Amino acid sequence: MHKVGIIGLGHVGATLAYTLVTENLVDELVLIDKNEELAVSEEYDLLDAEVFLTGKTKIIIQDYQALKDASIIVFCAGQISALGEDGDRLKELEITSKIVEATAPKIKASGFKGIILTITNPCDVIAAYMQKLTGFEPNKVFGTGTMLDTARMKQAVSRNLAIDSRNVGGYVYGEHGDSQFVAWSTVTVGDRPLLAWDQTLDLEKLDAAVRAGGWKAFAGKGYTSYGIATCAARLVRMMLNDSKTIVSVSAYNQQADVYYGQPVVIGKNGVESLIDCPLTKKENELREKSLQIIKTALAKLPIKK
Repeated sequence: MHKVGIIGLGHVGATLAYTLVTENLVDELVLIDKNEELAVSEEYDLLDAEVFLTGKTKIIIQDYQALKDASIIVFCAGQISALGEDGDRLKELEITSKIVEATAPKIKASGFKGIILTITNPCDVIAAYMQKLTGFEPNKVFGTGTMLDTARMKQAVSRNLAIDSRNVGGYVYGEHGDSQFVAWSTVTVGDRPLLAWDQTLDLEKLDAAVRAGGWKAFAGKGYTSYGIATCAARLVRMMLNDSKTIVSVSAYNQQADVYYGQPVVIGKNGVESLIDCPLTKKENELREKSLQIIKTALAKLPIKK
């Protein structure tokens, strides 16, 4: 039996719940939000949709104890209004860290022993904080990280080369935030290095387009939901199916002693292993700069060594 919990039913959590139900990915779905009226509304809306679906998902709301035998919890709780006007996700930390502090003990008390996937921003810092406060093994707590940023990179390359984005490979590394960077040395199109297609490509301009993609998705409606919820749904599918798929997420790197966006193998145990791609000198310098930003934010939290 596949059972998943979602904590936080804002735009992302609700879209994820709808996706899991309509794609028939889970047998049971536990929905939890600080606003019980919202949880009830989402339950009834999903039940209405199920009338027209081929599958059937049992929906449970507002019950942490129901998480005990779940395989995965997706943590989406947050407050989008805390995001800075400049899009700096680190400005959400003061509020979202408090949400983690309130939620982690409840997860532990439920007896849950599965995998926690965090979406809440700042993603890398929140993944690390959730791991520290739950005491789970690092491979069993990870964030969506730069998975969505990597998708935006593929879209930018696709538009420039007029090639289907699904033919683009490669990864965005570092913070899910301003210091992220495209590791262009890893980017391929149809298994050929990117510049083998067009040596005149302006990589700095492309990098800017990757960052702009996120802002364009956000600016007109004040939030993003479809892209990130689809990332989460795909990660849930990978874990439930033990697919051993390589994606870029925010995972703990023991050597660097920090969570950050990097390519990993995802399977039934969460992060099965890290993928060590050779990076250029410049890319390594950008990674170190990004890791320092994450570490500085973490240092502001009351984490016991």
